[in-house]
Amino acid sequence: MRNLRLMAVWVGVAPAVGGAALGQEMDAKLYDLCHQWFEWQMAEFPEQAMARGDYRYADRVTDMSAPAIGERRTETEAYKVRLRHVDYTQLSDRAQLDHDVFDRMLDGALAEFRFQTFLYPVWGRAGPQQTIPEMADHVRFDRVEDYRNYLTRLEKMPVQMEQIAALMRVGMQKGYTPPQIIMPGIPAQIRGMVDGELQALGAPFEFRPAFIGDEEWEALAKRFREKSLPDVVAALRAFGEFVGNEYIPKCRASIAATALPDGKAFYEHRLRMFTTTGMPAIEIHELGLREVARIRAEMLGVIRHTDFMERHAGAKGLSDEELFRAFLKDLRTNPRFYFTDAETMLTQYRDICKRVDAWLPKFFRMLPRLPYGVRPIPEAMAPTQTTGYYHAGDIDNAEPGYFYVNTYQLDQRPKYEMIALAMHESVPGHHLQSALAQELDGVPEFRRDIWFNAFGEGWALYAERLGIEMGLYQDPYDDFGRLLYEMWRACRLVVDPGMHALGWSREQARQFMMENTALSELNVNTEIDRYIAWPGQATGYKIGELKIRELRAAAEAALKERFDVRGFHDVVLGAGSIPLDMLEERVESWMEAERSRPPESETEPSPPKLPTAPTRE
Repeated sequence: MRNLRLMAVWVGVAPAVGGAALGQEMDAKLYDLCHQWFEWQMAEFPEQAMARGDYRYADRVTDMSAPAIGERRTETEAYKVRLRHVDYTQLSDRAQLDHDVFDRMLDGALAEFRFQTFLYPVWGRAGPQQTIPEMADHVRFDRVEDYRNYLTRLEKMPVQMEQIAALMRVGMQKGYTPPQIIMPGIPAQIRGMVDGELQALGAPFEFRPAFIGDEEWEALAKRFREKSLPDVVAALRAFGEFVGNEYIPKCRASIAATALPDGKAFYEHRLRMFTTTGMPAIEIHELGLREVARIRAEMLGVIRHTDFMERHAGAKGLSDEELFRAFLKDLRTNPRFYFTDAETMLTQYRDICKRVDAWLPKFFRMLPRLPYGVRPIPEAMAPTQTTGYYHAGDIDNAEPGYFYVNTYQLDQRPKYEMIALAMHESVPGHHLQSALAQELDGVPEFRRDIWFNAFGEGWALYAERLGIEMGLYQDPYDDFGRLLYEMWRACRLVVDPGMHALGWSREQARQFMMENTALSELNVNTEIDRYIAWPGQATGYKIGELKIRELRAAAEAALKERFDVRGFHDVVLGAGSIPLDMLEERVESWMEAERSRPPESETEPSPPKLPTAPTRE
């Protein structure tokens, strides 16, 4: 039914709905509820508020105590009840989409409370050892109050670490812990920070701004040196000792999410949340096996177009399996594929990003205002991080987006994967999608930065493939790198449910990745541990990408010469991050509107102005 209402929006025909005044009143009721929820979230998570340029709570850090978490669960349940009192049938078309996204988000949050994931908040990519080193980053220092609030936040971190440790102790008692195998590197990571790497927290005090006098500046700097930093260092040292001496020995031996209390239901929930589909574990696993076979065939075709066939004696006489193994060995050991200094690698990444920028107008009508940069991952974090990641910026916070590149162990960071990684993390991947979402007009505030994994990661993987149409993979090694990244995501569909639902060991998953990708051993090990620690998350990439490719193929077939790739991309990204079923409805409505457009029209169609959420100051 909603497809017909959405189609009316795209073709500019008002849907026949009685009681316009009642509909406007119901829209207002929904948007007021969404705004109340958003305001509550900003107060509960001040770090998130600051990332959006909202500094009302800048003297706070998130309360991680058990009572505070219990109150959040109660409040979330109350919002779910209040949403049920919004009459869906009386909402406008845009408001129905906003309602559906809000409802899906609340369901996911309540499920996380049910499965008590807050009781094991620390692993290689999460915990104080990740958040504390970045506390001076992505923060404005425009007023003297910004410096005072920064010091206050630092001084509140010891209490927060005590709260986190208390949660972890409860988790030990109840059986909610991460697998022991992924935890040993964390104490060393913390020791490295304690031994000097936290000095970066003093970066805001390196230069005195003109709006602060000498006397007050010295008082602030002294407070940092003598209280704020020593308090954080002492608390982090104690936290590291707790993790190493008390926590890790009590972590669970099993790697499977199904080993947690109510683990089978938990993993099913995680698959639903991260894929926004109802696909069961075995179906995802089998899809992965089919994709691995398909991509392997493409890889062999690319290998035969490389100079490896001449460089390697007897390569033309090898079987497919022998050729693949020999080629992977060459990729992992040949120095030509690796940098010897980090700055050269960063410069090359920046060059790739700038080349892609020039292509964007040919593929998108809508482009964001927010710029982005390329930075190295901080040294203390790099050993436990993946090859790269994106950190969203915010115009209100005067902060660009950043593509972070891992410069740890350069002999494990091959050149041939750089184009695909840059397109995934920056443009037209995460930065383009996230920045456009932040600039959406007429939507509730939460819609601008909500994240549905299958949509966001699926888009970024689809973005890697756009490099084919941009002519960026002319070198067959770069094209193999693209296929490597696609294979990497296909393998995730196999090993994630394999380890969490089908009884695979870590070594079995590791061997599967080593045999089917050209990822270095370091990257494979890091990735496997990430999948163990983050059940289900890795499955969203390929499932999302396959859905977007399916929708594009359907649109190309249906619209033929009317198909416009820029229009398709604008429709996909134009509503922000949404579940895949909602994306499919949106694209189908756009296709129907395009089919209905008179053929003699010479103007490019554009959606009519849609009902909007109220503007909030």
